[in-house]
Amino acid sequence: MITHDVNTFSNILVNLRDLRGELRNSSREIEEHRRIPLNIIERLRGIGIFGMCFPQSWGGAGLTSIEQILVLEELARGDTATAWCAMIGCDSGIYSGFLEEKSAKEIFPHANLAVAGWIHPQGKAEIVDGGYIVTGKWRFASGSPHGDVISAGCFLYRNGNLVLDDNGKPLWRVMLARPADYLFSDTWFTTGLRGSGSQDYSTQGLFIPEQHAFNFSAPKRQGPLHKTPDAILRKMSGIPLGLARACLDYIYDVADDRTDRINDVKWRNSKRVQTAVANAENQLFITRNAVLTSVSTLWQALEADAAHDDITHWRVQSALSRRNAFQTARTIVSSLYDLQGGGSIYTHETPFDRALRDINTICQHAVAQEKVLQVCGDILFGGKVEDYFI
Repeated sequence: MITHDVNTFSNILVNLRDLRGELRNSSREIEEHRRIPLNIIERLRGIGIFGMCFPQSWGGAGLTSIEQILVLEELARGDTATAWCAMIGCDSGIYSGFLEEKSAKEIFPHANLAVAGWIHPQGKAEIVDGGYIVTGKWRFASGSPHGDVISAGCFLYRNGNLVLDDNGKPLWRVMLARPADYLFSDTWFTTGLRGSGSQDYSTQGLFIPEQHAFNFSAPKRQGPLHKTPDAILRKMSGIPLGLARACLDYIYDVADDRTDRINDVKWRNSKRVQTAVANAENQLFITRNAVLTSVSTLWQALEADAAHDDITHWRVQSALSRRNAFQTARTIVSSLYDLQGGGSIYTHETPFDRALRDINTICQHAVAQEKVLQVCGDILFGGKVEDYFI
């Protein structure tokens, strides 16, 4: 049962803890069907997940970036694909803050609408009177089977020529439209994260009104979710942290039922298992605290309108801790997969087969790549923040 006053952080967490077991039991179905069942989507809507980045004045929960991380962490303890779709879907509240309020209300008439789509500028938007003519093909539309609004990143063109800014860099915008405006291709046959329904999509000659497009350098709403463009990334660490915690949860749950054949003792009493679990807990504790500290301090700096250099410093620390969360979670999941032994290879015997595939898949996201280290290193040596998404 969903508690009253769902649009509070504490009640969202309580309701998610009630949902966690159902998500675990549904993980096989979610993976096999390659999308989140509609009954679970409606549960998430009822809890207020897709509205958690909308301000309370809109009927959303108005959660901080730290609270968003903790919500996604809780979801990922139940099912990784569901958490991933929630992470993408709740960007609707962030996107709305880069639009004029009237236009935002047109696209998001209420606060619990899920967005899907790829913001990377993969399409072409020809500038015309009143808007853009959009053509392109995009990938990775996570949550598109239940998405209410589809985003699509586009480079801007005028009279067929790429439009450049004063520094000679291409201008781009994120276009927002309805799912019916796009053709979806079911290409999502993957190693992991199979339940996210991250299809390809395309359109040809679609008119997008100018007021239904935005760029991350021109926020219309004030506050830490819109002062810098990295807010859509800050919450992502919750997913690998939650997945790693779910694997540890499983070890504890079966510790009295499994025997360490090497030492012929229950897992609980095996020195080998004890050492592996303690090492994993230590790695997770350090990694999680780095995430929470960096994001919390960044939030405080943004709230206080701190100096640009201070904000940049904590954006870098947040990006580094986020990448580390993905990579450390992969190390933890791999170590527990090995700890389980031969049983890990069976898709339905333990959660480790799916967990290993999921963590390797999400580690292919840009935030987990080595390039993050190079970009952050450049900034630490005095370079400018030219990448929107660190």
